[in-house]
Amino acid sequence: MAKLYFNYSTMNAGKSTVLLQAAHNYAERGMQTYLLTARLDNRAGEARIASRIGIGAKADTFEEGEDLFAKINVRLNKGPCSCIFIDEAQFLEDAQVWQLVRAVDDLGVPVMCYGLRVDFLGQLFPGSAALLALCDEMREVRTICHCGKKATMVIRKDDSGAVVTSGDQVQVGGNETYVSLCRKHWREAVGDVG
Repeated sequence: MAKLYFNYSTMNAGKSTVLLQAAHNYAERGMQTYLLTARLDNRAGEARIASRIGIGAKADTFEEGEDLFAKINVRLNKGPCSCIFIDEAQFLEDAQVWQLVRAVDDLGVPVMCYGLRVDFLGQLFPGSAALLALCDEMREVRTICHCGKKATMVIRKDDSGAVVTSGDQVQVGGNETYVSLCRKHWREAVGDVG
């Protein structure tokens, strides 16, 4: 039975690594998969999913306003596909998550999404909120704060290394821009000390 999965975490927890490993497991058993990532995040190159540990794979992309049900249906009409993998799922729109629900329910294909849960202000991304509400199964990919506790939050830094506490929700970046922290250290970093 096909399901919609949401694998979430903060930055640098290894979500892309887990996605690529799962896709590899399918390929190793002779099964076809379909990889998608957000067009706006091209840090690994255009139409590519890559991990900080050096592994990567070619992927198709999605963007704002695109019909993912139609896109998945086109892919399925080209031949067998055992699973859909979506990286940077926090950038999905609410309507696109509903399109993924339709792909699972009506086309019978499992969809595994990987993305951030919250932004640098501690707010849910719209795509993540919809996935948390609609997914059949969710799994946390864990990483740690500098203190050793589980990191659940992320801060954004500017070019001088100062913590940013306002701005656009979406700003693509990596280790140079974001640091994962436990909630206590995030609160300290953003000045919420009591």
